[in-house]
Parts: sequence; C-alpha cells; structure tokens
Amino acid sequence: MPRDYYEVLGVSRTAEDGEIKKAFRRLARELHPDVNSQDPDAEEKFKEAAEAYEVLSDGERRATYDRYGHDGLRSGGYAPNFDAFGSVADIFDAFFGGGGPFGGGRPGGPEQGGDVAVAAEIDLSQALTGAAVEVSYEAIVRCEHCKGNGAEPGTPIETCDRCGGSGQVRSVARTPFGQVVRAAACDACHGDGRVAKDPCHTCRGRGRNVNRTKLTVEIPAGIADGQRIRLAGRGHAGDHGGPVGDLYVLVRIREDTRFLRDGDDLVTAVDLSAPLAALGATVEVPTVDGSVELEVPAGTQPHETLIVRGQGMPALRGRHRGDLRVVVNVVIPRRLKREQRELLQQLADTLTDEHLKTDEGVFHKLKRAFGA
Repeated sequence: MPRDYYEVLGVSRTAEDGEIKKAFRRLARELHPDVNSQDPDAEEKFKEAAEAYEVLSDGERRATYDRYGHDGLRSGGYAPNFDAFGSVADIFDAFFGGGGPFGGGRPGGPEQGGDVAVAAEIDLSQALTGAAVEVSYEAIVRCEHCKGNGAEPGTPIETCDRCGGSGQVRSVARTPFGQVVRAAACDACHGDGRVAKDPCHTCRGRGRNVNRTKLTVEIPAGIADGQRIRLAGRGHAGDHGGPVGDLYVLVRIREDTRFLRDGDDLVTAVDLSAPLAALGATVEVPTVDGSVELEVPAGTQPHETLIVRGQGMPALRGRHRGDLRVVVNVVIPRRLKREQRELLQQLADTLTDEHLKTDEGVFHKLKRAFGA
C-alpha cells in the first residue's frame, strides 16, 4: 500500500499550494540520487515524492485523493508516469531548470582533461633499487599552431550563428508535469559560443591534437606489483582552457621464479638432503642482488623456516628493509647404491625413540607441513 501523500511530503492536509511546492523542492534536493548516492533507495524515494507532488499540486486529483484515497485515484484512471522523462534527472529538470541539484554551468565552460593510464614493467631487482623507466602513450594536447583557439593564426573568431553566442540550444518536451525546457551544448560551436571563420589547418578547428608522448618515470625502490604512480598534469589537455588531466603509471613486476613476495619480505626455498639436515650444514641461498651463506642448524626439520635479516625488499616509505625467509625442503635420497643403503641401514639400526622425539603436537606438525 502506498504511503499517504501528505506524510511523504511532510505537510498537513490543509497545506496550501505554495507550501506543498516548497516541501517537494526541499525533498527533491535531499533525495536526488546524485546528492544521496549512498542510499540505494534514493531514486525510489525521489519518485515517491514526485508522485505525491503530482497529485497534491493538482486541485482535482487532490480532491479525489482527500475523499477516496489511493483507490479513488486508481478507479479514476490515474497512474504515475515517469517514462516520459527518461530519468530522474529529467524529473529534477522539470522543477529546477536542469544543471543538477546545485545549479549548472555553461556547457562550454572550462573542463578538466581526462586521465591517461599506462603500464610499466620492471624486474624485481629494479623494484629493489628503484629505476627510471621510459613509457610511451597517446594524449590529447593543445594545438601549438593555433594556441588552442581553433582558428588559423591571424583570422577572426566569430559569434556562433546557431546559438547566438550562448553556447546552448534549447528544446521543449512535454511531460506529466507540463512542458520541460532542456538545454544542451550547441552542436555547431560545441558550447563555446564562438566559431572560427577559418579553422586551423593543423587541428581542423578542434584546438587540440593527439600526440604520442615519451616520458621517463622514476619508480621508487620498494614498489609492489599493481601499485600506481600518479603524475599530475601529464594526461589529456583540458577543454576551453580547463586544466590538464593526470597520468597514472601502473607498475607490473615480472615474475622471479626464485622468490615469492609477502609485503616487504621475500620467501624462497632451499633443498637439503636428510643426512645434512640431521648433521647441519652451510648452504648458499639466493637474494635479489646476489647470494649469501646460511647456517642450517643440526636437526632442522622439513619445512622449517630460517630467517636472513635485511635481505628482503625495502619499505616504500622509510629505511626499513624486509627479511628473506628460507623454507628448508628436506629431500629424502632416492636411487641409492648398495653401499649407501647399507650405511643408512646401519644408522637406522642405531636410532631410538629418543632421537625421533619431538615436543610438537600433531596440529603443529600439520601446520608446519602445509606452510601455515
């Protein structure tokens, strides 16, 4: 059942026309979806208010509603019709003259240029130290021949005949609320109000061209895959003197099969035979910029992680550098010769439960096995 129209607008049943119109205008500004974007029901609430106003602002419909309610309106053939508007913005235009809930500007006014996105691919070693990378992209730039005004140098720019210099053309549409006057940018002068008598021969009167630009981008040390660098004022040129857009550089880091990255830490693995894991050993492990020796203590278990401090990636902001985490992959020997099997058998015969005893429970053993 629809809500009471007086309740929707927040007015009494004796409210006069001016009070009803004022109440709707206040609600319309509050409920317009462009203003109230956080509310997913904003559009439906706006239409509810518009329906209430359509009924209560019409004397005959209001009298019918006061006597018989919603059923009386339906039996009389009334049904709200918003299709003629095309969108909630058009309903708003019917009451506020277009341009959005806070007023509009001239369509041909200064507009900021669009942003440009480009990708730059680097190695992990470049992410470690930082790098200067050249990127190439296409962007709209001001025409230097005509300095952006669209006219051949030395020729006049005249008032547009189509819009009379206003930059706008108007059309009238019929809606359930009466006639709505819509304004749009003039298609002859594109909202500028002026046209070049002799269009620029270089840009054909557009005032802008598309150029391919090469630029060296400084990528900071410690950057991660998928992060972006913003370069202000390197995007598309603005329209009608508007500011230039920005350039966004998406950094992609090529896969390095030796490492996984976890924040500022790097994770790698080293294979170690079971006898050496039992005895302890010194092994060489890779880092991004070389290799280091790592002492593996006697009795190291499969999937144990050893830490090499300060051999990870630098923090993007600050002097901290992450660690290198080395996962020990204990390898059980295969395809043994007879002598090797005999030696291992001799070792196995001397082992007791004391040698295999561990303080870990089953849960911790499974966590370590699965790298959790």
